[in-house]
This record gives sequence, structure tokens and C-alpha cells, in this order.
Amino acid sequence: MIKAIALDDEILALKIIENYAGKIENLSLEKTFNIPSEAQKHLNKYPVDLIFLDIEMPSKNGMEFFKNISQNTKVIFTTAYSEYAVDAFNINAVDYLLKPFSFERFRAAVDKVKPGHESDDLKYLSIRADYKLHKINFDDILLIEGLDDYIQIHLTDHSRITARSSMKNILEKLSDKDFVRVHRSYIIPVNAIRTIVNRNIHIGNFIIPIGETYKEAVMRIVNK
Repeated sequence: MIKAIALDDEILALKIIENYAGKIENLSLEKTFNIPSEAQKHLNKYPVDLIFLDIEMPSKNGMEFFKNISQNTKVIFTTAYSEYAVDAFNINAVDYLLKPFSFERFRAAVDKVKPGHESDDLKYLSIRADYKLHKINFDDILLIEGLDDYIQIHLTDHSRITARSSMKNILEKLSDKDFVRVHRSYIIPVNAIRTIVNRNIHIGNFIIPIGETYKEAVMRIVNK
């Protein structure tokens, strides 16, 4: 059973979430709040698995509220503002529901929290780019290249996706069993490390240098 609460300054929005939640098996909406401090008091006493969270509220920004939650709680943002989507996914939000959202969209978001989904989702990278959310299969990633404040994901079909992100942030979204950072500017699939020539890894038409800082991690993979 997924235990959840909802926080939104609009009572009507809370009623909609309450109605939708009541139709979903294995989801228990324990309580709803329209005052952030009351929600925080509840969380301090009764930890939950999930919070449905508005962003723009008079007394508190939902992003800041979530960042200050010390427990391991997942979040689905529910907001009327699309401009926070990139920030939401950068802090690993489960989903981002733009008001008004349908029951079907709500249910799809909750499904991502259900047991069994997480292990499946680890085979995908979700990233916001070009005003869209891209869900990229790990097997389709040829390599990831760092470009100042952006990263460029090179895909096996020769297409590229450019997104605003640091290499550190993108690495946190990837499985460490499937990907390794080999240089300050490159992250590559582990199974791509087959031949190393003069401290370079050849992937398709790319020649990827191995940085001194990352040499030990790469050699551990090679010597497995």
C-alpha cells in the first residue's frame, strides 16, 4: 500500500486529488493539507511514501518544501505552471501533473510509484529537453557528452538530444551498473568498453579519451 498526503493551497484541487486517489487500489491518501506547516508537522510524526505537491503557494514554494523533507518520500508535483517542469525532474520528481489533469493522467503518475515499476524504470533515462519530456531506453544511448552547462546524448540511431544539465546530475539518473564516467566530458555505456587503444575507447565513429581521474574505475570494468 502506498501511503500518501496532498498539499495544495486550493481546496478544490485537494478535493480532486482525494476523489482520484479513492479510485486507485493500493493507494491510501492519508490526509490533505492547504497549509505547508501543518503538512510538515504531519510528516514529522507520520512518514509517507508519496506526496502530491503544489508548487506556487502563498506561504511556501513547493520545490523548497520538498527539498527540506528529510525522509525518503517520493513526489508528484501538481501545478498550473509548466515552467517548473525541468526543475522538478532535476530533483527526481516521479511526475509533473499540469492542472487540470485527468484521472487517467493521475493514475499513470501513481503507477510509477507502485512496486515493480522502479526496477523497470531504471532501464530508462527521463530528461526534459526541447520543451518535452524524453524517456530514453538505456540501450539506445551511445554516449553522453558534456558541453559546459549542457549535455548532449548521442543515440544509436545517430540522433542527438541536448539538455541543460551537469554531468554530475545526469550521472545520478543513470544506473551505475550500465554507465560509467570515463572523462570529465564523457559518460559511456559499460558494455561499450571492449577495446582500449592508447588510453582511448572507440565507440562507433567516436574516440573517447580516458581521463586520469577516471582511469581506475575504467580499468576495474575491463579487468572484471
